[in-house]
Amino acid sequence: MVQRLRESRVAFILLSVLLALLIWAYVRGVDDSAQRWTVYNVPVQLVGDRALEERGLTIASLSHNEVDVVVQAPFSVRNSLNRTNVTVSLDVSTCTAPGEYELTWSAKLPTNINTSGTYFPEQDQTITVVVDNLVTESREVELQLEGSVADGYRAGTPVIEPDTVEVKGTLAQVAKVKRVVAVLTADDLKESFAGTLTLSMLDENGEVIDDPRITLSSNTAFVTLSVGVVKEIPLTVTFTNGGGATADDVLDCSIEPSTITVAGSKEEIDALSEISLGSIDLSTIIGTTQKTMPVNLSPTLENVKGLNEVTVTVTVRDLPTRTFNVSNIQMINIPSGYDAELMTQERLVVVRGDEEELNRLDASKLRIVADLSNVTATGISSVRANVYLDASDKVGVVGEYTVNVSISK
Repeated sequence: MVQRLRESRVAFILLSVLLALLIWAYVRGVDDSAQRWTVYNVPVQLVGDRALEERGLTIASLSHNEVDVVVQAPFSVRNSLNRTNVTVSLDVSTCTAPGEYELTWSAKLPTNINTSGTYFPEQDQTITVVVDNLVTESREVELQLEGSVADGYRAGTPVIEPDTVEVKGTLAQVAKVKRVVAVLTADDLKESFAGTLTLSMLDENGEVIDDPRITLSSNTAFVTLSVGVVKEIPLTVTFTNGGGATADDVLDCSIEPSTITVAGSKEEIDALSEISLGSIDLSTIIGTTQKTMPVNLSPTLENVKGLNEVTVTVTVRDLPTRTFNVSNIQMINIPSGYDAELMTQERLVVVRGDEEELNRLDASKLRIVADLSNVTATGISSVRANVYLDASDKVGVVGEYTVNVSISK
């Protein structure tokens, strides 16, 4: 008996709630008259700010960036209205000079819903606008990596387009913008990146400036960032036989520094065991000689430490030498319109190599040739010359030679 009473009581409560809802819905359907209510914090949208910019002006401040909009609307409409579909605009095109203006904003209802019987009653629609001169300054665009590059990898120098942007606003507003950055968010980055990134303005503390009154000439930038494996690669040289010496005559060769740090794709770096500096002509090496050689890398590799040249020290064995006084000196490729007179009549030339071959030589086997094709200045010039030896490859000319030539027109 008690159980039946409890079940009946629950049923009566549910029935009462349902009847109340039906009665409320009926009343609302019959009485859907307009009532006044407020849409809070509607953003103010500027109109005519382009006209201000053409006059060299800009908005320094607004007394309100958001306003509360009073709406007279039927109950069936009011629940469909909010701060995202009720719009407020402020026309600033009437401002013609720096100063303070009292302007009236206007509100609009959304067009994608039925707003019959809805209107805006009279209310305070005044906003104080401060107008100032427009200032434009350039800022370099930087890449800001928020995250990290994976261990054993290195990010190269980014290429950013555009690499500079114009910051526009009042003098005080523009002065706040210390940096403009394109932010790339990535963790354990192992691959190169190429894409469009949004630009952010930062103040002196590195905080993001969120001020719609400060504008950039571009809000995005296309960024290319190479990311590759980092590896220490040995440097090497090769030798060209000359001056009676071969690679077998090289007693020692040292390179300082002996390695270079490079970055590139994993595939390219894994296949790289050494980097050649090029060939050294042994005719230029006498005893122990130091040479400065450039480091030339493939365009696909990055020189991490910026090592542009190294010092190579080469020592060759002490081979026999003979010195000859050579008078057979010739000039070739004299520039058109110029006259050339040979000032050097004789030149000592050192020949090195097999002792038996050296003993068979005389000065008639040697000739010196000066190429004047690159000489353009008049007067006496020192011109580099090549020395040719008519003998076996067991001997060769050692060193570099010049002759003096008088050039006139």
